[in-house]
Amino acid sequence: MDQVRTLVVGAGITGLATAAALAERGDDDYLVLEADSAIGGYCKTVEREGFVWDYSGHFFHFKHPEIEAWLRDRMRGEQIRTVEKVSRVDFKRQIIDFPFQKNIHQLLREDFIECLHDLVVALVPDGQRTATSSEAAAEESFKGMLYARFGRAIAERFLVPYNEKLYATDLATLDKEAMGRFFPHANLLDIVRNMKLANNASYNATFTYPQGGAIRYVNALASAVRGSAIGLNEPVLALDIERRVARTSTREIHFERFVSSAPFNRLLAMARIPHDDDIFSWNQVLVFNLGFDKQGKKDVHWMYYPDRDVSFYRVGFYDTIYDAPRLSLYVEVGFAKDAVIDVPAVRARVLEDLKRVGIVADHRLIAEHFVVMDPAYVHITKRSLAEHARITADLRARGIYSIGRYGGWTYCSIEDNIVEARGLVAALPL
Repeated sequence: MDQVRTLVVGAGITGLATAAALAERGDDDYLVLEADSAIGGYCKTVEREGFVWDYSGHFFHFKHPEIEAWLRDRMRGEQIRTVEKVSRVDFKRQIIDFPFQKNIHQLLREDFIECLHDLVVALVPDGQRTATSSEAAAEESFKGMLYARFGRAIAERFLVPYNEKLYATDLATLDKEAMGRFFPHANLLDIVRNMKLANNASYNATFTYPQGGAIRYVNALASAVRGSAIGLNEPVLALDIERRVARTSTREIHFERFVSSAPFNRLLAMARIPHDDDIFSWNQVLVFNLGFDKQGKKDVHWMYYPDRDVSFYRVGFYDTIYDAPRLSLYVEVGFAKDAVIDVPAVRARVLEDLKRVGIVADHRLIAEHFVVMDPAYVHITKRSLAEHARITADLRARGIYSIGRYGGWTYCSIEDNIVEARGLVAALPL
């Protein structure tokens, strides 16, 4: 039986950041196992006919200068673009700035008045109206929060339909803090001020992107990891927590501690930990990367589509980021976790809708790629939060750590994964 002090599952950002942190503190007794044939997880990069795409747009928004500096030190010679993000909403073919709720003044008069009216009514100051118990209970869900804080018109014109297309679920099932700091909250004063002096800054107002795609950041992390310590095409099939043994298709490995970035529900199945499968839900996202023969619009990086008659919820423009001469897109379509996706049929619908919304006209498609992200966005609910906390507390006491976006069953940035991995390693005994 093989022996290793720290066994890491997953060679995406989280797993590689964990291994890099172990190596940097001189702890070389580690092994990273990856089920896929290449490192990177969802940050893999694809090149076709001169187009560069990620599995889905993965852009880095650094809040920690030391992490960005650490990565860039390992990317000497790479061209890295720093981009001021421009995001817009296509509402009934009228283009307004994102976030929708801060830019209702850009809507046509009738829509603007209804949105403003319902917003003010929803936010009547305390003392003039007391919320009923049913209203207070409703706000505990993500959907209820949207209605309570932004009013019916804003919720139903954008916030509810867009997010239901993204999450592919009833928003009433999600916790009100399902998106945490990533949801663009705005109060009445913010919205009114924005009518005169625009301020649409968000957590990711500026992002960086390497000319060669997100995989360049992955490679920077991997450069700090011993190559022989990464095992590709080797999924962990079973985990015996009591014996501290992981079984793959080719061997058994005894470990002292186990760090998993695999989706939490898969870790539970791997370790045969009793749990209610229904508690942990998620969506799938079908991503089409599309390259066309000539230029498109050059004034936007992301466009959001709340219209339920449009198949996709968001389109990202690589050519605007790269300042490239040919239109290069990624298009995202959400599906329920158990949906059977007819990719050719969805592709045909997507291409049709791209023409209908005016992104393409007589453009000719010359390169393409697709990937199904499964899971894509996890559904954060009160039950999932409570059950995750309960189980992970017990696992940590046994030297089993489930971290990252999917291991943590949460909504976070790529940088957050690096921060969490470094924090965990710093807390482990030498």
